[in-house]
Amino acid sequence: MSLLSRYLQASLVKRVIVGLLAGAALGAGLWYASIAFDIKEQVQQVMRVCSPFGTVFISLLKMIVIPTVFFSLVQGASSLPLSKLGRAGGKIVCWYFASMCVSSLIGMGLALWINPGAGASLTGWQELAQQFGSQAQAIAQTDSAKSLTEVLEKLLLDFFQNPFQALANGNFLGIIGFAILFGISIRLVIETTEDTAVQAKMQSLINLCDACMLAVNRIIGMVMNYSPIGVFFLSAGIFSVYGPAIIGPYVTVLLGVASGILFLIFVVYPAVLALVLRQNPYRVLGAVKEAMVLAFVTRSSAATLPVSIRVSERLGINRELASFALPLGATVNMDGVCVHLPMFAILAANMFGITLGFGDLALMMVTTVLAAIGAGGVPGGSLMLLFIILGTLGLDATQIAVIVALAVGINPVLDMFETMGNVTGDLLCTYTVAAREGLTDGRIQRS
Repeated sequence: MSLLSRYLQASLVKRVIVGLLAGAALGAGLWYASIAFDIKEQVQQVMRVCSPFGTVFISLLKMIVIPTVFFSLVQGASSLPLSKLGRAGGKIVCWYFASMCVSSLIGMGLALWINPGAGASLTGWQELAQQFGSQAQAIAQTDSAKSLTEVLEKLLLDFFQNPFQALANGNFLGIIGFAILFGISIRLVIETTEDTAVQAKMQSLINLCDACMLAVNRIIGMVMNYSPIGVFFLSAGIFSVYGPAIIGPYVTVLLGVASGILFLIFVVYPAVLALVLRQNPYRVLGAVKEAMVLAFVTRSSAATLPVSIRVSERLGINRELASFALPLGATVNMDGVCVHLPMFAILAANMFGITLGFGDLALMMVTTVLAAIGAGGVPGGSLMLLFIILGTLGLDATQIAVIVALAVGINPVLDMFETMGNVTGDLLCTYTVAAREGLTDGRIQRS
C-alpha cells in the first residue's frame, strides 16, 4: 500500500491531532532554540518559508465558506415548510442566546474567583503593561473603540446590505440576511401559488442549490485531506512565535479561560443534553470532535463551517435545518467569547482600582452577550470587543488600549479555546432543537 493511500485511509481526526501535536512540538523547539542559541532571526526566516503552507489552508477554508453559507442557507430556508422553519428557527435563536448567557455567567464567575491582577500578581501585569506601552498608544489612536449602540447599529445595517457587495467583501451577516430572505421567498411562492409550472421553477432553484452544495462538498473533502498538513504548519507557527506569551501572569488567565471553556463543553453542555433529551451526551460530543479539532486550530467559526455542516449529517440532523442554523451560529453564537471577555474586564478593574458592584457585573454580563454577537466568527474577532466591555467600566481610551495590548500577547492561544467553544455550542444547540422538533434520524441513539 502506498504512503498516500495509508494517509488517506487514516481517520481525519487522528491525522489532524498528529499534525497539531507535531507542529506544536516543532514550534516549541524552534522557540526554545531561538532563545537558547540567540537565533531568533534565523527561526523567523524558517517560519516565513513554512508559514504559507499553513495560511493557504485558512485561505482554502475561506474560499469555500461563502458558497457554503449562501447555498446551504437558501436550500435550508426554502426546503422546510414555513411553519416548521419559523418554529425551529425561533428556538435556535433562543438556544443560542441562552447558551451565551450561561457562558457569560461561567466566565464572570471564574474571573471573580481567579481575580487576575489582584495582590502579588498585579506587579507582573504592570511590568507587562510597560512592555506593551508603545503598542497600547498605537491602539488608542485607532478608531476601533465603538460604543455598544454603534456595534448593534452596524450589525443591523450589515444584515440588510447589497448582496453582491456582501459576497465580495465577505460580510457574513449580509450574506445570511439575503440568503434567508431569498430562501423564504422561494418557499412563499411554492406555498401560495397553485400554478404547477411556477412551483416547478421554484423547485428547480432548490435543486440547483442542492447540486451546488454537492459540488462544494467535494471541494471540502479535498481541503480536509490537506488539513493535517496545514494544521502542522499553523501550530508550528503559533508556538514558535507565541512561546513566551504563556509565562508569568498570563498563566492564570490562560488556565482560567481554558478551564472555563472546557467546563462548558464537557460538563454544562452534556448536562443540558442529558436533561433535555435523555440521551448519552458524550456520544453526541464524540460525533462532533472533528469540528472541534478544526475549530481549535483554525481559530475561526466561519472557516470551520463547512466541516460543521458535514458533522451535522453524522449527527443525523435534518439537512435543511442544519443549513439554516449553523451558518447563523457561526456568525452570532459566541459562547467561548463570553467566557473570555470577563477575564480581562476583571483584570482591568484590578489594575486601575475600580470597585465593581452587583449592578456593574450585571451590566457587564449583558454587554458581553450583546457585544459577542458582533465577534464575526473570524480569528481574533473578540479582541476589539474589549473596547466595548471595558468602556462600560469608565476607563479612558489609553487605559483600555493597555488592556487590549496585554490581551494581544495571549489572544492567539485563547482564541483556539474560545473558537472550539463557539463551534461546539453551535452544533449542540442545533442538535438539541432538531431532536426536540423531530428533525433528526435518530442515528446517535441507535449507535
